[in-house]
Amino acid sequence: MSLATCVPLLRRSGKLAEFHSTLFGDSLNPVESADIVVSEGLCFGYGRQLVLEDVSFSIPEGESLCMIGPNGGGKSTLLKLMLGLLEPNRGSLSLFGKPADEACKQVGYVPQAVRFDPLFPITAIDIVLMGRLDRHRFGFYSKQCREVSLQALTEVGLEEFANRPFSDLSGGQRQRVLIARALACEPELLLLDEPTANIDLSVEEQFIETLASLKEKMTILMVTHDLDLISEIGDSVLCVNHRVHRHSLPLSGETIREIYSGVRRVEHDRRARHVHGDHSACDHD
Repeated sequence: MSLATCVPLLRRSGKLAEFHSTLFGDSLNPVESADIVVSEGLCFGYGRQLVLEDVSFSIPEGESLCMIGPNGGGKSTLLKLMLGLLEPNRGSLSLFGKPADEACKQVGYVPQAVRFDPLFPITAIDIVLMGRLDRHRFGFYSKQCREVSLQALTEVGLEEFANRPFSDLSGGQRQRVLIARALACEPELLLLDEPTANIDLSVEEQFIETLASLKEKMTILMVTHDLDLISEIGDSVLCVNHRVHRHSLPLSGETIREIYSGVRRVEHDRRARHVHGDHSACDHD
């Protein structure tokens, strides 16, 4: 019997799907979306002030997406929505197929900076262990929690600083400790808010190498104004200015001017500033 004759018979008997599975495996079955973040028609405002309007985008698994845009454009608000700290007024936002506030255990977050008392006796490993607070039991961290936290410090190259007071670390080292804290929760999605904003140019290259290695292991969404970082880490760019637009890399000068409405951001290329004699971001005389 030919295949052309066989298929109608199988369809009538209800066994066509079983035949496909036997012959071809699951390759003909519908493929589930690999997008781990999906925003559809999202709107959010504070009171009557609309900050985000009709925001629709998706982030596929494994992508490294850089979020850029002018101040006040809604980048921080969008991060808070993704962290489940805010809820959309309209539209939807899902992470891993769930509302953002239900997916928080799958998300690691690195803030732009952290306020702390330099006199408070807390070490680097203590900071990283905070990423395991949801697994904290009876006032103690388990052996596994400590092993995971030490591994996170190793991933950012600071295992030798585990017992060093946090206040004794440089700005770049502190920022890497905060990344390790985010990694300690074993996330599938890593959110970073301007991670190079408070570190010196002299350690930025090492910091970028750390992020590049993480890019191979998880999905990353990073807010940044640093074009060096975008070119090294980014797969594409999401411009947020009340609405969102996705751009491919590299960005043209015209696109950058459109994004920032003609306002030049000095953070865009800190290495270029150094070359042209602007050493305000450098740690040398």
